[in-house]
Amino acid sequence: MAEDAPLDYRAIDDVIHGRVRLAVMAYLSGADTADFSQLRDKTGVTDGNLSVNLRKLEEAGYIRIDKAFVKRRPQTRCSLTDAGRKAWLAYLERMQAMLFGEGGDPAD
Repeated sequence: MAEDAPLDYRAIDDVIHGRVRLAVMAYLSGADTADFSQLRDKTGVTDGNLSVNLRKLEEAGYIRIDKAFVKRRPQTRCSLTDAGRKAWLAYLERMQAMLFGEGGDPAD
C-alpha cells in the first residue's frame, strides 16, 4: 500500500465493530459455546445491553442462540456460525491491513 493511500475504513464490518459485539465475537471465537451469564461477565455489560447486541449478531447470521430450560431455569447458549467465523476472520484481516498495510503482516 502506498504511504499516502487512505485507509479503507469502509470495509470494516459495522456489525462486529461495536464494542460489545466485538467482545462477544472475540470470546466466542476462542470458546466453542458460551452461556449468557459467561458472556455478560466477560463483557461487563448489563443483561439488556448484552441481549440487544446478541440479537444484532444473530440477525446478521454471525451467532446462533439456543434457548433451553435446565432444572426449570432458562438457559441461553451462544456460538459462532460458519458465517460468523468467516466474518470474524475477515474483520481481523481488515484490521491487520489497516494497521500494517495490505499484506497485513506486522513483520513487514
